[in-house]
Amino acid sequence: MIHIYPSDSNETKKVLSHMYNEVSKELFGVGTTLLKVSVDKNVITFQAKHRRASRSAALEGEVPSLKQEVDFHLSLLFKKKLRQNLEEHTDWEVEAVLRDYDSATQLAFTNIILK
Repeated sequence: MIHIYPSDSNETKKVLSHMYNEVSKELFGVGTTLLKVSVDKNVITFQAKHRRASRSAALEGEVPSLKQEVDFHLSLLFKKKLRQNLEEHTDWEVEAVLRDYDSATQLAFTNIILK
């Protein structure tokens, strides 16, 4: 368990970046190509550029509606796993995890609201 106060320090950002990338690797097989973390009081923001998985590109070409549905459910699962990791490895209480992902650009913004 990490006992750090959520701050905008480099140490906190490094720990958070590692957690985010671990969830990404678990779900998608790869980490991010770009990841920026910021902490402002009780809000943690991740700005990420994800790598396009080859199976995702293939699905997009054949069945775009199914790819969109898969992206939606993977985003929900990503939020759930990230929340679990934060709650298991820190002493922070998570109030909400908000995430928006744009499959065309592979950009995602994730906000963690702490209690």
